[in-house]
Amino acid sequence: MDYKKVVGRRLKELRQRKGLKQEQLAEMVALEPASISNIENGRNYPSFQNLEKIINVLGTTFVEVFQFEQHQEPTDLMAEIHKML
Repeated sequence: MDYKKVVGRRLKELRQRKGLKQEQLAEMVALEPASISNIENGRNYPSFQNLEKIINVLGTTFVEVFQFEQHQEPTDLMAEIHKML
């Protein structure tokens, strides 16, 4: 599993739930919009400090950010299902 991409997708999902555009989030956390895009597209991990800022703005928690079972690859999900059976 590509954790950069999964974490990025999760942050994007949380941002969209909050009704924010990338540019708005970037301004609120003092980052460039391109940095937010790179994080959400799995090109970069956010630093711990930036992740903390993003989490605060989104009104979420570290735990919620890393709850991304629904974003697993189909092969990973199949392995999980077989393991359970």
